[in-house]
Amino acid sequence: MKRIAKFEKVSFEQYKKDWLDMEPGDGEERIREVYDAIRLPKRATAGSAGYDFFAPYDFTLKAGESTKILTGIRSRIDEGWVLKIYPRSGLGFKYRLQLNNTVGIIDSDYYGADNEGHIQIKLTNDGREGKTMGIAAGTGFAQGIFVEYGITEDDEATEIRSGGFGSTTK
Repeated sequence: MKRIAKFEKVSFEQYKKDWLDMEPGDGEERIREVYDAIRLPKRATAGSAGYDFFAPYDFTLKAGESTKILTGIRSRIDEGWVLKIYPRSGLGFKYRLQLNNTVGIIDSDYYGADNEGHIQIKLTNDGREGKTMGIAAGTGFAQGIFVEYGITEDDEATEIRSGGFGSTTK
């Protein structure tokens, strides 16, 4: 196996900024408690392709509801590789859990973005059976798979990333 990436936590300052954008009324003590408990993604077995992302806090999704998860994680990725994010297979099967952008794409240059490359995952319980999904803090809810990619012979991309969503098409 090639070793091409490393997971890290974003800084507390970045996590707090993103948290307060989502939950402006929360205090620093609550944010610090969640931040300190963040677990880096890891594979469950030697044969696993996916790195499990663990919920940094409890969340519940009724059928049809969505939520954004601030993972507190970023990934330094070698050039020529991408991290693809998917829901955990079992949650997709039981609840039809989906990422709102279908597959999260974390490019190698996202690490240096103005938000420190903070991976945020928006999920929807798209189940048709009316089941409510509850995820406890520390439970795997998504998985990331590193994939090598190529570019065309005539590729001339030279732009430098500055942000996250939509920043490469401005």
